[in-house]
Amino acid sequence: MEKNKMPGVGLGVMVLDIYGRVLLILRNSDASLAKSDMHLEGTWTLPAGKINYGESLITAAKRKVKEEVNLQIDGIKVISVADDINTYAHFLTVGVIADSYSGEINLGNTKEHVDYKFFDLDNMPSNLCEPSKKIIKNYRNNRIYEGE
Repeated sequence: MEKNKMPGVGLGVMVLDIYGRVLLILRNSDASLAKSDMHLEGTWTLPAGKINYGESLITAAKRKVKEEVNLQIDGIKVISVADDINTYAHFLTVGVIADSYSGEINLGNTKEHVDYKFFDLDNMPSNLCEPSKKIIKNYRNNRIYEGE
């Protein structure tokens, strides 16, 4: 597989419940059903995805959360910027947090995600994907970017 010569731009959205727990969604372990440039199948992840051409960061965050978990979010703030590079892809990932949400969680009819759960920040799943791990770490450490 030939790699794209330019990094992509993606985002991950932290949605917290009233107890301060973060919403994570479990990607299908079947790579054909949970397609991802970074091959994150079988991992827990924040609602996340690519920012489309011509789309603002805020619009992209709202779109991804609506598409993936059927929630409307507001009060979006940037909390993290990270270099996410693995064998398959290179993304500059922007982490954001929403200060409020409304609606009921629904994963829809896709097979991309198979479960969701709110996790305590001190008790993350062992199979949390790296991009989400970095966003949560930066949030907890009150840092936007932690470089080399």
